[in-house]
Amino acid sequence: MRGGVGRVMALWNRSIQFRVVATTLVLSVAVTVLLGVVVVGQVRNGLLDAKVASARSQAQGGFADARTQADEIATSPGRHVQVPTGMPAGTPATGNRVNTGDWLNALVKQLSSGGQGVYDVAATSQDTVDSPPGSGRSPRASGDVVPDASVPAELRREVGLKHGVALLQYTQIVREGQHGEGPAETTREAGLVVGAQLEDPDGGSYQLYYFFSFGPEEKTLGLVRSTLATAGVFLVLLLVAIAALVTRWVVTPVRMAARIAERLAAGRLEERMRVVGADDLARLGSSFNKMASNLQNQIRQLEELSRVQRRFVSDVSHELRTPLTTVRMAADVLHEAREDFDPATRRSAELLQNQLDRFEALLSDLLEISRFDAGAAVLDAEPVDLRDLVRRVVEGAEPLAERRGSRLVVRVPDKPCVAEVDPRRIDRVLRNLVVNAIEHGEGHDVVVTVAAGEDSVAVAVRDYGVGLKPGESSLVFARFWRADPARARTTGGTGLGLSIALEDAHLHGGWLQAWGEPGGGSQFRLSLPKTAGGELVRSPLPLEPEDSRANRGLGPAGSPYRRGVRTAGSAGGSR
Repeated sequence: MRGGVGRVMALWNRSIQFRVVATTLVLSVAVTVLLGVVVVGQVRNGLLDAKVASARSQAQGGFADARTQADEIATSPGRHVQVPTGMPAGTPATGNRVNTGDWLNALVKQLSSGGQGVYDVAATSQDTVDSPPGSGRSPRASGDVVPDASVPAELRREVGLKHGVALLQYTQIVREGQHGEGPAETTREAGLVVGAQLEDPDGGSYQLYYFFSFGPEEKTLGLVRSTLATAGVFLVLLLVAIAALVTRWVVTPVRMAARIAERLAAGRLEERMRVVGADDLARLGSSFNKMASNLQNQIRQLEELSRVQRRFVSDVSHELRTPLTTVRMAADVLHEAREDFDPATRRSAELLQNQLDRFEALLSDLLEISRFDAGAAVLDAEPVDLRDLVRRVVEGAEPLAERRGSRLVVRVPDKPCVAEVDPRRIDRVLRNLVVNAIEHGEGHDVVVTVAAGEDSVAVAVRDYGVGLKPGESSLVFARFWRADPARARTTGGTGLGLSIALEDAHLHGGWLQAWGEPGGGSQFRLSLPKTAGGELVRSPLPLEPEDSRANRGLGPAGSPYRRGVRTAGSAGGSR
C-alpha cells in the first residue's frame, strides 16, 4: 500500500500531465457528484410535491363521494333503497338502521376500485376499531393494508379531533398477505396517508384513509439516478480524455526540451529540438535551439581558450627551465662566495637564492598542474603505512613549527594503516596541509590524526587559528586563491598547493575536504581507499572535529581557542 502511494506521489511530482489529468478527474467527479445531488434533490422535491398535491386531490374526491353516499342513504325512504355499490339491493335495515360494517366494506371496495393500484383505502369506525378480524366489524382495507399499523397514532388522534378535515402525513404502509400455501408475509413501503373523520348513514362517526405508495416515484427517481450516473461517468471520461490530449500537446515539447537539455549537459552539444508550426511552442523550440547554439559556441570558445592557456603554461614552464638552470648556477656561485662581498651585495645574493627557490617551486607546481590538465599524471601505487608518511612529514616541518611557536601533535593508532598509494604524491599532500596549518595557525598547535576503517584510511590536520569563513571551504582548493590576500607569506607558498593536493587525492580515488569556522580553526581531511582503484564510500574520520564550537555548544564569544592556549592552529590562506 505504501509502495503504491509512494509511486503515485513520485509520478505526481515528476509528471505535469499526470497532475493535470488527476486534478481534472477529481474536480470533474466532484462537480458531477454535486450536480447529481442537486438534480436528484430537485427531482425528488418535484415528485414529492406532485405526489402530495395528487394525493390531496384524489383523497378529497373520495371523501366527497363517501359523504354523498351517506347523505343519500340517510335521506332515502325506507333507508334501504339506495345503498353503496357492492351491497345487495334491497338490503333490509334493522330497526331502520343500515348495517354499518357491510356499508363500510362496500364503500372501501367501491372507492379503491378506481385507484388502479395508485392508492388503497381503509375505513374504521368507533364500534369496529377493536373488533376481531372476521367479525364484520373490524377495520377493513384494500390491497392487504393493515390500517392499525399503517396509520400513525398521532394522525388518528388529530383526525378524530377535526371532524371533516382531511389531514396528510408521511408513513410506512404495512401490508400483510399470503401468497400460496406459505405463511403470511409482511412488507413495508414509504408512502402518504390522507385521512378524515366522516359520518355514516346512521349518524355515527368513522375514519376514512387513503394510502399512496412512493413506489412509482422511487422507480422514477432510480431511473433519474442511473441516467445521471451513466451520463456523469461518460462526462468525466470525456473531460479526462480532453485534458490528457490537451496537456499532451503542451507537455510533449517540454519533455523534448528536457531530454535535449540533458543531452546538452552530457556534452552532446549538437542536439536540437524539432520545430513544427509557428505557435508559442514552436517559438519556444526556436528559442531553445538558438540558446543551445549560443552555448555550444561559447563552450567551444572556452575550451579553445582553456587549451591555449594550458599549452601556454606548459610551454612557458618548460621554456623557463633552461634559463632558470643557468641563473641557478650563477646564483649558487654568488651565494657560496657571499662572505667575500660587502653587506649589501651579500644580502642581495641571499635574496636572489631565496627567490630562485620560490621560482623553481612555482615552475614545478605549474608543470604538475599542466600534467593534470593534460591527463598525463600517472599513479605509482604501492602498499604504504600512512603512519610512517605522517611521521616523516611532521619531522620535516618541526623547524618551521618551532619558528612559528607551534607544537605538532601526532595521533596515530597502534595498528598499521596500510593503503596502496603513491608515496611521493601523498607525501606532497600531507606536507602541504601541515605547512599551511603551521603558517596560518598563529602560534597555536597543530594536531595530525591518522585512522583506518574497513576499506579506507584517513589523515586529518586540525588547527585552531583564524579558521575559514562560510563558503571558503570549497574556495581554498581554487588555484591562486587566498583567504586573506593581505597576509604576508613567510614560507614561500605558490598558491597552487591545495589545487595540486586535490588533484592528487582525486587521482587516488579519494577525497580532500575542508571544514572551518571563523576564529575557531579549521580541519582538512584526506580520505583514501585502501586498494588502488577501489571505491571510497565513507571516511573513518569525521570532517567536523569533535571540539568544534557546534559540538561543544559554544558561540563566538565562548571560544576557548586564543593565543597562549596550547591546543592547535589554523589552516587557511592560499592552500
